Amino acid sequence: MIPKRLAKIINEINNILLPQVCFGCNAQLFRGESILCAVCRHEMPLTDHNFLDENTVDRIFYGRIAIKKAAAFVFFTKNGIVKNLLHSLKYKNQEQIGGFFGDWYGAQLRKEMGLGKIDVVIPVPLHPKKLKKRGYNQVALFAQKIAEAIGAEYRDDLLLKTLNTKTQTKKDRLLRWENSKEAFLVNPVVKTHFGHVLLVDDVITTGATIESCAKALQQLKPKDISVLSMAVVP
Repeated sequence: MIPKRLAKIINEINNILLPQVCFGCNAQLFRGESILCAVCRHEMPLTDHNFLDENTVDRIFYGRIAIKKAAAFVFFTKNGIVKNLLHSLKYKNQEQIGGFFGDWYGAQLRKEMGLGKIDVVIPVPLHPKKLKKRGYNQVALFAQKIAEAIGAEYRDDLLLKTLNTKTQTKKDRLLRWENSKEAFLVNPVVKTHFGHVLLVDDVITTGATIESCAKALQQLKPKDISVLSMAVVP
């Protein structure tokens, strides 16, 4: 076992030789900073959504699917800190960014308690081929941290993605809806019914993916389905 003092020295040397940089602005991080520098953290475009008042994410699903409550942590724009973070999370093997979002938002949710009792947290799944290629589901660690914060069960085996669709970031609303339609189903081996389900995604744009997942989850006859995402496109 390496003594704590020696481990600290090794860590300091690593920081000098391989300094950590901010995923938002690429500036060097200082002691106590992680993922984002203090400036970028302060400039994060937080939505201030809660689970009591109506918000823009709620309105996305009106008339489409029965969602009890929906919210997102930050706003996503074509350029900026959030885009840099999510791009690194999805395409640059930086899975820890999902945990960073989950710890931050989870602490906020634990204080507000507006969600009520959540029985299970479910991440939007990846197709097995895409999961194998990427090595992880970019939503998983975020969802796990949220589940820990609110004292809920985490399950990533309830939903399956059956269509290996290409990235939808540049597709219009109709194409997104067509690609997501019937792309998800409930794992046939699951027989459990849940009370309040929290469905978690990375970015909500048109809501097509969440709508498809929620329709599939209705087979489990949950009492309520709520939705949470890292980001929403305003």
